[in-house]
Amino acid sequence: MALSGIQIYKLLPQTNCKECGFPTCLAFAMKLAAKQAELAACPYVTEESRKQLAESAAPPIRLITLKAAGGEIKAGNETVLFRHEKTFFNKAGLFVKVKASDGAEAIKAEVAKANAYKVNYVGIELCVDGFAVEADGGDFSAAVKAVRSATKRPLILVGKDTAVLDAGLAALPGENPMLCGADASNWEAMADLAKKYSASLTVSGASLDELADLTAKIQAKGVEDMALEVKGDNLSQNLSLATQLRRLALKSNFRPLGYPLVTFTEGGNGRDAVAAAQAISKYAGFVVLPRFAAELFYPLLVLRQNIYTDPQKPIQVQPGIYEINNPKPESPVLVTTNFSITYFSIANEVEGSGLPAWLVVCDAEGMSVLTAWAAGKFDSERIAKTIKTMDVASKVSRKRIVIPGHVAVLSGELEAELPDWEIRVGPREAVDVPAFMKQALI
Repeated sequence: MALSGIQIYKLLPQTNCKECGFPTCLAFAMKLAAKQAELAACPYVTEESRKQLAESAAPPIRLITLKAAGGEIKAGNETVLFRHEKTFFNKAGLFVKVKASDGAEAIKAEVAKANAYKVNYVGIELCVDGFAVEADGGDFSAAVKAVRSATKRPLILVGKDTAVLDAGLAALPGENPMLCGADASNWEAMADLAKKYSASLTVSGASLDELADLTAKIQAKGVEDMALEVKGDNLSQNLSLATQLRRLALKSNFRPLGYPLVTFTEGGNGRDAVAAAQAISKYAGFVVLPRFAAELFYPLLVLRQNIYTDPQKPIQVQPGIYEINNPKPESPVLVTTNFSITYFSIANEVEGSGLPAWLVVCDAEGMSVLTAWAAGKFDSERIAKTIKTMDVASKVSRKRIVIPGHVAVLSGELEAELPDWEIRVGPREAVDVPAFMKQALI
């Protein structure tokens, strides 16, 4: 049973030292009760109290980690239903499923193709997170070895025959994969196997009541790391089940269902993509797709990145002077903010045009041009200070600055701040910058 804020407060040192980041011990206790703080933030809580508070201090959704030589994927530890309430922490892992019946060579080729896929999105490298291997009648051990020969990323082993799965797990020494396939018919054997190999275990049930009963039994056998498989008949049911599970874990602190979700997507004509997009949004920790295609994964990876970016910490690039297409001293100086999407929008358009330019990126705390201007983080004084601090004048023979069209109002003030520079107002949209440079600057 979770403790209330007052009950937690009684177990705290009650010194109001503020070292936890909150003004009083009572405020900290209330945050602990709401799952919005961690007990480790209090340096003076006694060991006896720490043990009593362990359940209340633990995240409502257990953290699960899949480890392999090529990295690890984490899911869980989420504390809110909606990102804007705080943030989402661990991005949903995107996995590609292969089947043992496809044969080792075909599996190796498919995995190698998916493993090599990488895309740069606003300075962030995105890729497939791991692979799922389904035991569907072929040589499962050979399939797992074929996958492992083509990638070092984490694996999910899917099946219900524990003898077959055992052979596959034996090919992954020292790793922490996930076993998927435990249900009411085989949970004891699957729990024993998961415990033997230190693997996490995915559990499914005919109802939420059965699912909660199974997780309690499996936990009693010593398996703590579990995930729940959502199996609705359609997208609507999947959404409803995922939302119920999330609410039960967060709002009711119902521990038997406080685990990350696993979603397997199926269907042709893009239905798997739609199901995966829904699962990423609401609320899967692991998403397994039946195929790999760049046009399938790119939008899903971008969607996931957008959802799991902290809304209070915009994606930023390092302020500085960026050289595009080997600029010369007579090349123009473009100015923008350090919001990552703004930077890459401008940089990609100019680079694609083949026109040389100096791109000066001002520190606007990661805000876009209009947002930064409205917040007073991108004004004439800050732009002028950036130009002077970075000694842009030493790099150019013609002192000419182009500011974004959205902040044309700053041109007069900037002329006063930088009297030796020619101030030009550029277009509002990045796509129009190359044409502007050709017509007005060359």
